[in-house]
Amino acid sequence: MPLIDFYPLLKFSHVSLVGCSGAFFAARGAAVLTGRVWPMRSHWRILSYVIDSLLLAAGVTLWLMLRLNPARDVWLGAKLLLLLLYIVAGSLAVKRGRAMVVRGAFYGGAISLYLLIASIALTHDPLGLPGRW
Repeated sequence: MPLIDFYPLLKFSHVSLVGCSGAFFAARGAAVLTGRVWPMRSHWRILSYVIDSLLLAAGVTLWLMLRLNPARDVWLGAKLLLLLLYIVAGSLAVKRGRAMVVRGAFYGGAISLYLLIASIALTHDPLGLPGRW
C-alpha cells in the first residue's frame, strides 16, 4: 500500500495534534500566569513533549509525502519560521520569563503566533487570513 493512501489519516492526525498542542499550551500558560504549580510537574511536561513530538513527526511525514519545499512553497517556509518564533515565545511564557509581565507578554505573543500559523496552514498564504482581507 503506497504511503499516499495514508494521507487522510495522517492529515487528520496532524490537525488533531495541532488542536491538542495549542489547547494544552494555552491551558498550561494560563495556569502559570495565575500562579499554579501543576504545569511544571514532570508528567505534564512529558505529555507536552509527547504531543509536540507526534505533531512534528506527522508534519514532517506530510511534508515529505507531498514533496513540499519551503523555498518554493512560501507558505510552508513562513509557517516554519513562525513555528520557531512560537517555540521561543512559548518557552519564555511558561518557564524562562523572569517577571510575570514578561511571561504574560510572551504568552499573548505565542497565542497570536499559533493562530497565525494555523491560518497560514488553512489558506496556504504566507500572510494567513490577514493576507486575504
